[in-house]
Amino acid sequence: MNPHPASQTPTSVSSKPAPAAPGLGAPLQRVFGWHDHLALWFSLGVGLLVIQVGAYLVPALGLQAALITVIAGSVLGAGLLAWVARLGCDSGLSSAGLIQSVYGNWFARLPILLNVVQLLGWATFELVIMRDGTRAIGQDTLGIDLGPVWPTLFWGVLILLLLRGSMLTLVRRVVSRIGLPLVILSLVWLTIQFSLKLDSATLQAWWHRVGDGSMNGFQALDLVIAMPVSWLPLVADYARHGRSNRGTVAGTWLGYTVANIWCYMLGVLVITITGPDTDMVSALLMAQGGLLALALILVDELDNTYGDLYSGSVSSQSLVTALSVKTWGSVLAIAAMVLAMVLPMHSLEPFLLTLSSVFVPLFGTILGRRGLWTYPAADNHTGHPVAPALIWLLGIACFHALAQWAPDYGSALPTLLLTFTLGALSAWRGTQPSPAIR
Repeated sequence: MNPHPASQTPTSVSSKPAPAAPGLGAPLQRVFGWHDHLALWFSLGVGLLVIQVGAYLVPALGLQAALITVIAGSVLGAGLLAWVARLGCDSGLSSAGLIQSVYGNWFARLPILLNVVQLLGWATFELVIMRDGTRAIGQDTLGIDLGPVWPTLFWGVLILLLLRGSMLTLVRRVVSRIGLPLVILSLVWLTIQFSLKLDSATLQAWWHRVGDGSMNGFQALDLVIAMPVSWLPLVADYARHGRSNRGTVAGTWLGYTVANIWCYMLGVLVITITGPDTDMVSALLMAQGGLLALALILVDELDNTYGDLYSGSVSSQSLVTALSVKTWGSVLAIAAMVLAMVLPMHSLEPFLLTLSSVFVPLFGTILGRRGLWTYPAADNHTGHPVAPALIWLLGIACFHALAQWAPDYGSALPTLLLTFTLGALSAWRGTQPSPAIR
């Protein structure tokens, strides 16, 4: 599906989605119900990378603190995701279109390009984790090392084939009907198997364990929010196909919140039992039936990688329209395969926080300008994007300044509040709030 032309003016938030408008070659199809959004975002919220990031909370936090932080961060982060999803559903704009509608066609090229780069990075991370998981399964079952090349090519070619097909069909027929039940089954099995390793005495000691203080609550909250925030530049690409904004918001928020909480806490559980130095793939294989559960999670990683590359191709096509979305998808998939073979992949934490520093203020400004007020269409693309551009850059500086000089208070929430407030004030022209928020 091609993105909307840059000149389209998004509507204000309302109770119904905007009428389908033509893209560059085909009309926008409004086919996703709330269950499609729920299945998609639950599936996208599950992955080995998410479980691994959950493990980063140990031993910094005790179990009670980790649980509170994960629930709060997941609800907040997924709430932001759902809010942007509503904007995408109401306007019918792709993620690139939303960025252009606030920052103008010319300046928007910078954040859109950064989005393509980060999506390519995420796809590369996903390929690496699938490759390593496949090698671990090969060693565990066959006693042979498959090497890095063939597993990477296997998963990469499979994703390449998926990108040549229809995104709408993949979500509605594969993810919703097949992928979701299998993913839930694998998570239930792993949770039960690792929970059984805790007797009552161990569970009580674990519940009352205090963290070592290497990360405070706000820093941990930043790390939890970072994962849903990383999806902000993608959500509108799928939400614009929603039949209603209520279903889009409910499905997106509920699906991602549950998945994020489950995977983060599973990571905490696994690493607490196996020890902080244990590789996550090896730890999952230790569970009874862990081989099958790991294989199912690896299959689920396919839609994560697909989601990254599909949105990357939509954003790329908004920058270079000479190539189709499917062609861009093929180019990015091949690039991700090459990068997965040559780049060293180590800690995810700095990568996640760097992404947050860019996209929290970017979408804080978008939500402030598009989520509250109605204002003249001239402000869309052709007006004065200087104010939102400056707010975004100020937000990036604020994020890093807080991380450097006031780490005890976190960076994500203060930066989000600042950019949202400044964005809303900069868009206010004496207009009234839209009916949906009165």
